[in-house]
Amino acid sequence: MKNIISLIDTNVIINFITKREDPYKNECFKIMQLCAENAFDGYIAFHSLSIIWYVIKKIETEAKARAWLSDLCDLLTVTGATQEQIKEAIKNQNFHDFEDCLQDECAVHVNAEYIVTCNTKDFKNAKTSVVTPDVFIKIITENRQ
Repeated sequence: MKNIISLIDTNVIINFITKREDPYKNECFKIMQLCAENAFDGYIAFHSLSIIWYVIKKIETEAKARAWLSDLCDLLTVTGATQEQIKEAIKNQNFHDFEDCLQDECAVHVNAEYIVTCNTKDFKNAKTSVVTPDVFIKIITENRQ
């Protein structure tokens, strides 16, 4: 059994932290739990941290926001992308949202097998396989058997 390498999209992490209503709310929590159990190798894109910071600061103190980011960096490995990948993302017009294109480039950078997101429609042109949280949990569960 090999550990699956996966990049966790910002929306999964925000759902986990804020417990916001989302069709994948419970699955987002389960994914983070599986990551804590080392059921897979989880990565977070470097730029996700600033987005998460912005969201957390609306509902928590600065100290709690910093604690959340620190905990996330203990749980997930932070990854970036090369300058060439960033320039490629800038030129890439196949993504409606530039941030999603950066997520894909970060996934490529770590040779991720999956990007786990609650919003697969924005990743139609991704270089990496994209799955919803519920599908990812099934993949991990099957891989552990």
